[in-house]
Amino acid sequence: MGQHLQHPEFDEYGLLKDPRDWSPALARELAGDAGIRELSDAHWAFIHSLQDYYREFHVPPPTARICHRLQLPHSCGHDLFATCLNAWRIAGLPDPGEEAKSYLSAE
Repeated sequence: MGQHLQHPEFDEYGLLKDPRDWSPALARELAGDAGIRELSDAHWAFIHSLQDYYREFHVPPPTARICHRLQLPHSCGHDLFATCLNAWRIAGLPDPGEEAKSYLSAE
């Protein structure tokens, strides 16, 4: 995604204000803040799929679609990140809007 600032800015929901500030190191830090000690290959595949989908469509994908594409269980987003909003944060994606945040926050 690009340059990484020393101190990226976040909104009140913990989402990056500028997705270009995202980096794998920041993802690991955000994951730790969310209680995820280590990002596995499945975590990274999910993160990159979120980023790719967002780049193409500018909206959050149905997480079941990502799980299916990755050949993981239907609930993989919740299994990996507790909430899909955590995955969205860790992927460094911007505020998806109120409606999307409500379903991404569901546990």
